[in-house]
Amino acid sequence: MGYSSQCGEAFALGERAPIALINPAASGRMAVGEALLNLASARVEKIGDVKLSANWMAAAGFPGEDAALYDTVKAVGLALCPALGISIPVGKDSLSMRSVWEDNGEKKSVTAPLSLIVTAFAPTPDAAATLTPQLRTDLGDTDLILIDLGCGRNRLGGSALAQVYKQIGNTCPDLDSPVQLKACFDTVQALNAAGKLLAYHDRSDGGLWAALCEMAFAGHCGVTIESDELCLDRFRVEIEQEGMDEDAEIITEHETYSARAYGVLFTEELGVLLQVRRADTAEVMKAFIDAGLRSEFHVIGSINSTDRIQVVRNEALILDFSRAELHCAWSETSYQIQRLRDNPACAESEFAQLQNTADSGLFAKPNFDLNHNISAPFIAQARPRIAILREQGVNGEVEMAAAFDRAGFEAVDVHMSDIISGRVALSAFRGLAACGGFSYGDVLGAGEGWAKSILFNPRARDEFEAFFGRDDSFALGVCNGCQMMSNLKSIIPGAQHWPKFTRNLSEQFEARFVMVEVPDSPSILFDGMVGSQMPVVVSHGEGYANFETGDASQVIGALRYIDNAGRVTETYPMNPNGSANGLTGVTTPDGRFTLMMPHPERVFRTVQHSWHPDGWGEDAPWLRLFRNARKWVG
Repeated sequence: MGYSSQCGEAFALGERAPIALINPAASGRMAVGEALLNLASARVEKIGDVKLSANWMAAAGFPGEDAALYDTVKAVGLALCPALGISIPVGKDSLSMRSVWEDNGEKKSVTAPLSLIVTAFAPTPDAAATLTPQLRTDLGDTDLILIDLGCGRNRLGGSALAQVYKQIGNTCPDLDSPVQLKACFDTVQALNAAGKLLAYHDRSDGGLWAALCEMAFAGHCGVTIESDELCLDRFRVEIEQEGMDEDAEIITEHETYSARAYGVLFTEELGVLLQVRRADTAEVMKAFIDAGLRSEFHVIGSINSTDRIQVVRNEALILDFSRAELHCAWSETSYQIQRLRDNPACAESEFAQLQNTADSGLFAKPNFDLNHNISAPFIAQARPRIAILREQGVNGEVEMAAAFDRAGFEAVDVHMSDIISGRVALSAFRGLAACGGFSYGDVLGAGEGWAKSILFNPRARDEFEAFFGRDDSFALGVCNGCQMMSNLKSIIPGAQHWPKFTRNLSEQFEARFVMVEVPDSPSILFDGMVGSQMPVVVSHGEGYANFETGDASQVIGALRYIDNAGRVTETYPMNPNGSANGLTGVTTPDGRFTLMMPHPERVFRTVQHSWHPDGWGEDAPWLRLFRNARKWVG
């Protein structure tokens, strides 16, 4: 919510449209339940702080659909949400979800099932306390815990498993107890606030098997699931609930177990998966028991050192897969679509990376003290002014200003129209930061168009040329600003060998969290950072360093992409744009002017990182770049 606050806003989605084919009201309740359990991974002080936005879609007027819509609205709006103490202040509807046309005189139609898309949102007192599905392997012995809000019913109607077998099913999951859901939400919040939870995943979209696999993929580790408790101790109650004749339908215990295992692994009942330290398991169990969720609590397994995903019954392996094998299966459909849509070579490179079991994931090795503020001696002095430059469509100016403000500058918002009209003169500034975003709607070559608005306007060209010609000025260009400034190399001393930045080799906009290394260079912004290897945000469609008009052998690199082993790379997606030798930042011989595609201004605070090592304080490593600028100005 601000650049000096840990407070934030949490959002999550829920939708269970396939269930509406069986029970429309249940699909609405389950959409709310899924949204809330997704949101529960963030710190929310109380469930009453949550607000919902409901997007209703139905084929109004089609037989049965009006009644289904009425029943669902009543179930959600008049029964469930009041019971949970949650309001729905906003929403929208699309009630024409049916298309009719003629084909060679034959009338045809397509009718979409009733759907409710729920967006849950709430303020969070600490955005840094958000749990993720990443299993932790570095914290000693841990347990995996399932909170089963389906209470062992394991209904498979409308599930992904049913769809694989081209079925819909007769009995679907439902939110049977608002009291249980609220108790689970509140207990997760209390345990998260107490630091007792390590990882979190909602079960209700994909089921236990999918959730466990996704947690293993995120943690780059194997898991072993002890299925006895979940499958066998509920055998008789399941038979009774389903009205089955024990002797007529079930022949042997083994067949019973196999059938129930499918239900346990693939049901999409409400529930959550947790990872906790084994030393905390008893305390966590007591918290759920005290909340009235005794029978819903199950310790189902732990991580293993074999990098395999396994299901065990009575110490015998029932299922046993390599994590990489399942990750490839999980990604296969996306990969095939990506091959058709994007550069096939990049799609294949990314898919192949999933099979690299030696890939340890992101890491951070800054070679300087994150807690040492090198600009501190200058903070008490007058703040030098820096122009935060933007053009039509640019959207990164506020975070850029916040980063330079934190480092001790007076950040001034400067639009190109201010310079072209003469309202603002660059002579009043020590620094200039050309921001990223989507100038001119991010059409191809938008940064070049921005540059031409300077080069072909006498007043603007004179302003920029004079600014670059001073010996007491510096400039930073990021993303769109990088592309723009690379096209100003004719008026920037020492920039004649800079590349142009053109379309990524993937042929797509790339928004990722990737690894970079700071090579030895004269850049004033990277002083004292040489050799550091850290993750950073990239968000660009045209980041490929193109040397058709430059000399790659003469360019001074200031930043390079590396892989997760710390090696300079051209391999996609670790290098998201395909630039040779991983090049993604350049500078001039005197180091005063530096361009880069990544966005350091988006990760100058630790809380802004989607991943970071334990132990970082408020300041992230990238703040050093902005503090270096303040130190250089003096």
